[in-house]
Amino acid sequence: MLTQESLEEAGLERVPPYWDRRYVRNIERLSKPLYEVIHEKDVWMTLRDSTRLCMDVFRPDVEAKCPGLLSWSAYGKSIQSMKRGGQPPESLVFDHSLEAGDIDFFVRRGYVFVIPDPRGIGKSEGEFYGVYNPQEQLDTYDVIEWMAVQSWCTGSVGMIGYSYFGIIQCLAAAQQPPGLKCVMPLSFTDEYYQHGNYGGVHNTYMSMYWELCPANDPKPWSLRMYGPEKVKAMMEERAKDPDIALNSYFMKILTTWPPNYHTFYLDYLLHPQEGPFWAQRSVMHLYDRIKVPVFLNSAFSPNGRWVNPLMRAFNSKELDVPKRVNVEDYSELELPYRSMNEECLRWYDLWLKGVDTGMMEEPPIKLKILGSGYRYEYEWPLARTKWKKLYLRNFGRLSWDRETERDLAPDGFVHNPPNISSVISSLTYTSPYLERPMEFTGPIALQLFASIDAEDANFIVKLYDLYPDGSRHYMPSWGALRASHPLVASESKPWLPVHDHEKPVPVVPGEIREYAIEVNPSSKVFPPGHRIQLEIAAMDPSPGFRESWTGKVANIGPVPSAKSICYRIYRDALHQSHLLMPYIPNSPAEQWVQSIE
Repeated sequence: MLTQESLEEAGLERVPPYWDRRYVRNIERLSKPLYEVIHEKDVWMTLRDSTRLCMDVFRPDVEAKCPGLLSWSAYGKSIQSMKRGGQPPESLVFDHSLEAGDIDFFVRRGYVFVIPDPRGIGKSEGEFYGVYNPQEQLDTYDVIEWMAVQSWCTGSVGMIGYSYFGIIQCLAAAQQPPGLKCVMPLSFTDEYYQHGNYGGVHNTYMSMYWELCPANDPKPWSLRMYGPEKVKAMMEERAKDPDIALNSYFMKILTTWPPNYHTFYLDYLLHPQEGPFWAQRSVMHLYDRIKVPVFLNSAFSPNGRWVNPLMRAFNSKELDVPKRVNVEDYSELELPYRSMNEECLRWYDLWLKGVDTGMMEEPPIKLKILGSGYRYEYEWPLARTKWKKLYLRNFGRLSWDRETERDLAPDGFVHNPPNISSVISSLTYTSPYLERPMEFTGPIALQLFASIDAEDANFIVKLYDLYPDGSRHYMPSWGALRASHPLVASESKPWLPVHDHEKPVPVVPGEIREYAIEVNPSSKVFPPGHRIQLEIAAMDPSPGFRESWTGKVANIGPVPSAKSICYRIYRDALHQSHLLMPYIPNSPAEQWVQSIE
């Protein structure tokens, strides 16, 4: 049984809040911090095409062979071992590329930690073709196989890391390197188009890769796909899009030749719809090729689209391997990433050292219920979900009761383009005070009847928790939809709409249409006296965008329309606009994680 004494014997300094005393076992056999760290800088290896990669290798000071952990991203190897303490997001030196993992924690416990500079990054040779490109996926195979035959390796390799370091792992596993025995993405998405185009809405989120990836020879992947003449023509055509032509940051990229400036964002701009470029980076098309155990981890996050892809992977019959899912809260994130060290150790000790840690006896899903702790589940959505509709009503109300009158005048707002105004127009709808605690855990969707006076527009949706004192707190749950991207009814569910992001269909201006908008899942208990608030807008720049006097592109978020657009929201008996919420009326006591504290 898990006890404080057994944790201390295992050399662990804290009680992990996600460990359950009923399942965690053989703690005394977990790898202990017995070794000092040997850091070998600038170790070179040669890929199959004779390109040389430069890497850092961190080894325990022991003669015995050890399993290897590959930590891969294009963020550069040299910074990953910096010593400056954990940095929270409010730190002026917080850097989201410090995501390789806790090197010392694992090396001191008998693992060899390898961090390469990928092709065209840092000191490595070759050309960098952007994040998760097909060449990069092949290169991970070569590095894993190189690691497996080194004198210090047992022949067993795992992958480790958060965000970029996590998303690449399943793509690497699909290459089926024989030396790879398990992966544990600490952040995961399986559909890269919507990672930067949530709901088909373009987002400047992708622009960050220019500063995060220290490329010494960057090239757009589009050049390899199409050749220079077609890329020139694509750049000229994209620059005609009014939403793009409004922004000088975009136009700098689209008017530079040779196209070596901000190459990945150029690729992004040239591929506004789903298609082969994005499919090459999306592991959802490769599930049947993954043959090693997978631990999938993500978060109820204030940005991005994380949980639904995670659960799609969990539910996939094609991903037929031992798998576990964890969804946590990143509100207390700090980097370097350490919050899952103990869970990682259990996973790697199980699959790379053969220690039965009890992990595979736990229920397959573990969720952080915001405000209540960790809980196990067996399926997604939860079988006991009671779907509740919050109807949009007049006077900005959300109501559990639907409207019974017809032909009511709609609500409305006008979006003005960002070169005209910095005012963000929106509509808000607020629920009654909750009379009892209510948990909402699962997918969320907004069914919205609306018209626009343009052929296309953005819908941006956010949910808030309104406290009794009137303060507003982001849940966090948000969604987006490009109006021209039609619903694929045959693949959709009421709680998870699916859209065709390859073939937009222009909207008929003024026509009332029903839009089904995916909203990021929630896992939160609302106390009595709180209220739920829905906000609908056309743009959502980052907080503080008005105060920033330089580098505005990073603050834009969803790329706003260059047109003034009038939005009308209908919510009467004929147009039952509503928010579909996953109410969880009860949870068996045995499903809550039972900590030793």
